[in-house]
Amino acid sequence: MDSGMIGKIEKAILYAQEPDRIKFDRFEVTFNGDHRLHKVTYDQGHWNCDCKFFATRGVCSHVMTLERVLAGSVEPAEIVPLPA
Repeated sequence: MDSGMIGKIEKAILYAQEPDRIKFDRFEVTFNGDHRLHKVTYDQGHWNCDCKFFATRGVCSHVMTLERVLAGSVEPAEIVPLPA
């Protein structure tokens, strides 16, 4: 392995210790839920999931899981309050 590659690996290790350097703009994932696969997207701070719960509340277990996994790198979902 050449010295240039060794330097890049060392830099990557340092970067990985500072996750606050990373902010996601957008992504799409397939989430393997208990009952079926779900499509979850994130775009400029806005979440979307194709599950029924997300459609009514603006957040769901799939989104909350990704928020935990990517903590600090994404904006939290905005929860829609239940009607009074």
